[in-house]
Amino acid sequence: MSAGGIRLGTRGSALALAQSQAIAEKLGAEVVVIESEGDRSTESLATLGGTGIFATALRAALRDNEVDVVVHSFKDLPTAPEPGLAIAAVPARADARDALCARDDLTLDTLPPGARVGTGSPRRRAQLLARRPDLEVVDLRGNVDTRLARVGADDPDRALDAVVLAVAGLDRLGRLEAITQFLELAWWPTAPAQGALAIETRAGDTRLAAKLDHGPSRLAAEAERGVLARLEAGCSAPVAASAFLEDGMMFLSGRVYAPDGSERITASHALYVSDSTDPAGELSSRVADELLANGAANLAPLAGGSS
Repeated sequence: MSAGGIRLGTRGSALALAQSQAIAEKLGAEVVVIESEGDRSTESLATLGGTGIFATALRAALRDNEVDVVVHSFKDLPTAPEPGLAIAAVPARADARDALCARDDLTLDTLPPGARVGTGSPRRRAQLLARRPDLEVVDLRGNVDTRLARVGADDPDRALDAVVLAVAGLDRLGRLEAITQFLELAWWPTAPAQGALAIETRAGDTRLAAKLDHGPSRLAAEAERGVLARLEAGCSAPVAASAFLEDGMMFLSGRVYAPDGSERITASHALYVSDSTDPAGELSSRVADELLANGAANLAPLAGGSS
């Protein structure tokens, strides 16, 4: 740590800065902006390599002692542990849902036939086509404001009828008014750990952020990410997971989609947290193993099907 205090590394997008500034204030840290390959490129996430493209530069800065803590969107992190680094805290989780932001207050069911809907997520693409096979799903990159600006745009080549975005991001940017439909987790599960932040430090420096850790949020996010880890899938695979805790029990549901939305496989399990020494690991293994046993690897490109 520098003599001047804690240095907090973050990406430079408006959303990353908004969520990182809130953490920096709680830690009394100085914000340091670090550019990643994912921020520089306009290619799709799948083309760029998916999971981890936003984390690499932040982690390099942490290793090189340029910063002391970094803030990630937990869903963007690879599931494999990073040698020498540790997740010091997962703060209380924000809303995990996705939302439709459409012109003219439209919803998924009232969008006109052939409507153009933008997303850069293979999972959201599959979910859109599963519910509305007639939609034209347009690959979309850019920050939140850039995406929202294409909804109802005057340029017919760029205009979209709607985009799908994370509620948490819209909330952190003060853009909840753009939402025309909240997509409920019961029928539209989202990316593992969506809405959760991960504060990462060097392995010996977890004390710098440990006070911000929220146990229930961490447990649910780790259970969801455990499904991804067992499937050996990343954000380029159409996988969703949703976990919640209630009355001492944790409930976890995982779902794998065919990329075109034509099929899906779901598995759900629950356990009493106090009955397990590793509740997130045990529950995620049950869910992922059932998904694989029911043919999930035949639907989507999952390396876990061969393990």
